[in-house]
Amino acid sequence: MKVESTPLKDCFIIHDKVFEDSRGYFLESFHQQKFFDQTGLNISFVQDNQSKSVRGVLRGLHFQTGEYTQAKLVRVLQGVVLDVAVDLRKDSPSFGQSFVIELSEHNHLQFFIPGGFAHGFVVMSEEAVFFYKCDNYYNKASEQGIIYNDSNLNIDWKINESEILLSEKDKMLPTFNDIKDSLNFSL
Repeated sequence: MKVESTPLKDCFIIHDKVFEDSRGYFLESFHQQKFFDQTGLNISFVQDNQSKSVRGVLRGLHFQTGEYTQAKLVRVLQGVVLDVAVDLRKDSPSFGQSFVIELSEHNHLQFFIPGGFAHGFVVMSEEAVFFYKCDNYYNKASEQGIIYNDSNLNIDWKINESEILLSEKDKMLPTFNDIKDSLNFSL
């Protein structure tokens, strides 16, 4: 496991060592002690989630508030997605900034997103299976979000707007400016 910093404080790209041979491959997808040694973050994951989506499905930008704030370790088991994190921690040097990374079944990259971030992804391949670990349980009452095409965030989703498929819930999300004064995440 090799951990690479991103421009967003406490967000990391995880490069797993992949052992391949004629039978296929093996990789260690998470090792708590190695993660701590390289990041200084003591994370205990309590919930795993998986979704399957078709090309153009955009899920996000989502986050949870209060005692249900979640850190996530995300990866793609099948296909290709463009994954996005937005720093919502007001006292962070990267507050309001986003980071975009392509995750795929071929690059085996993982992306760690700490609590206090909005997160989303769009499927770039015909379909994708997305897997993530959370350090807190999902709580519907604590779920919030930001509209994916917020002009203040200016995220390039690298897909034609006409191809994007959103849930009804995600179509109704507010802008970053609508919620930024109410955010109370901290480092």
